[in-house]
Amino acid sequence: MKVGFIGLGRMGQAMARNVLDAGNELAVYNRTPEKAADLAAAGATVAGSVAESAGGRDVVITMVTDDAAIEAIVLGDGDLIAALPVGAIHLGMSTNSVDMTRKIAAAHGEANQAFVAAPVLGRPDRAAAGELGIMPAGPADAVATVQPLLEAMGGRIFPAGENAEAAAAIKIANNFVLGCAIEVMGEGMSLVRKYGVEPQVLHEVLTEGIFGCLAYQIYGDIIVREAYDDVGFSTLIGLKDANLALAAAEAAQMPLPSANVWRDRLLGAVAHGDGERDWAVVAREQARASGLE
Repeated sequence: MKVGFIGLGRMGQAMARNVLDAGNELAVYNRTPEKAADLAAAGATVAGSVAESAGGRDVVITMVTDDAAIEAIVLGDGDLIAALPVGAIHLGMSTNSVDMTRKIAAAHGEANQAFVAAPVLGRPDRAAAGELGIMPAGPADAVATVQPLLEAMGGRIFPAGENAEAAAAIKIANNFVLGCAIEVMGEGMSLVRKYGVEPQVLHEVLTEGIFGCLAYQIYGDIIVREAYDDVGFSTLIGLKDANLALAAAEAAQMPLPSANVWRDRLLGAVAHGDGERDWAVVAREQARASGLE
């Protein structure tokens, strides 16, 4: 399959490498060309623009930071729609708002192209291992066409139906719940520390009991070790997702009270200069609020 890949952050590089290793003819593009060096050495073609990465491709994959980035690529001067052939598929794997996802799907439909929203679950190490969770939503025939690509990048596929915005809603809800879980762990760790308990003990209680799942294992360990410079998902990206959750809830006219607490902790972390650290650093914000070092 002829595939284009746009967006080569840590996640994007790992995902693109799995697409390439699955035997696809891959053209990659990133605003910082140096990030394509390893993929070029492995056999990928390095495109000089969005349009060049999409031209003549069966599928183009995007993995970019936020709504502004994807809007510029698809609806702005990136020329993705103009370059992508009629009948080709845009596989959007970023975390974007419901509204932006809806706009992109409509624009591709008008151009007789297909759009499949397929946001991912997991950190860069999971991406490198091809073990991401992926939630594809879009026209059934388009989802079937990109299935081999999804399987190359993901260990678990969660079909989300034919409306692309459904995938965006699921990803936003997932990150909301995960972010709140991290915030709550930070509160719990601070509470036991106030009583002279090492946070590792609470981590063991949680992960060897009813909270024995990856979220508590991975992020609890980061909090215990204060390994906030090992960034899999930054505070600034977490803040973007908190705002997406609140916007989605407002559009649906429903309260989302926990999201406000989570967002405030993220804002506090950014204010203290931790915006580029892992979003688990909200636990440090709780420690500060608790009078702990």
